[in-house]
Amino acid sequence: MDNTSLRLVECPRDAMQGWAHFIPTEQKVKYLNKLLEVGFDVLDFGSFVSPKAIPQMADTKEVIPQLKLNGNTKLLAIIANTRGAEEAVQYDEIIYLGFPFSISETFQKRNTNKTIAESLKQVEEIQELCVRHGKQLVVYISMGFGNPYGDAYSASVAIDWVGKLSQMGIQIISMADTVGVAQPVTIANVFEHLVPSFPNVQIGAHFHSVPNQWREKLDAAYANGCRLFDSSIKGIGGCPMANDDLVGNIATENLVYWANEHKILLNLNQDAFAEAMIIAGEVFV
Repeated sequence: MDNTSLRLVECPRDAMQGWAHFIPTEQKVKYLNKLLEVGFDVLDFGSFVSPKAIPQMADTKEVIPQLKLNGNTKLLAIIANTRGAEEAVQYDEIIYLGFPFSISETFQKRNTNKTIAESLKQVEEIQELCVRHGKQLVVYISMGFGNPYGDAYSASVAIDWVGKLSQMGIQIISMADTVGVAQPVTIANVFEHLVPSFPNVQIGAHFHSVPNQWREKLDAAYANGCRLFDSSIKGIGGCPMANDDLVGNIATENLVYWANEHKILLNLNQDAFAEAMIIAGEVFV
């Protein structure tokens, strides 16, 4: 990857999972297939988690065989435990398994009903499964820029955890601003240390943001070496386990506009992207 190119992860799963009413499977498939036409590097399309916890994703298994994969975009599925990973690795279509690993003890218990220590054990088990089945584990460092619970946080804590995960063979680690608390100075501090310290690890950013703060977050991450960004069309999404008033994702259309401003070439099908924006307006009503 050269110094100016970006890898984009589109996150319709993040957008859909907390939506109030169930989105019919055929509508999900239509939207996902259009997103596959756009040409994002990765599509975070579904999850293998408890349907009681996230009922919106209960049809992920039905969605997979209806997707029109074109070889350009790789599929990522979120899993919350070893059981979910055991299901996900059975699908040839799925390349990446994403696991939320919180460095806030409070949030890890809320999100996966496990302690940090228990979750670290899960990471080991899931990594072994991925290696055995030719998949790649993506670890999301939840609450990677701070938390609202009063749990101890500093940039050095986040950096230390990346070091531990790297030693376990994890090659993609995304710093997640789970509730949108990240400030530019913290973002800069995290990435300016992580990117040069772990040259063999892709360090990504999964930002949540209120509408008027997305630009400063992208600027701070990019200026300090981040080249892997998650986003979702219309900025919809957030973690249902985080809080009630969800802070949305960075909007993909804003990320695309920002990249154009910075003369960063994105190999996206602009016609398909425009059509996906229209379908999103039909899905999220």
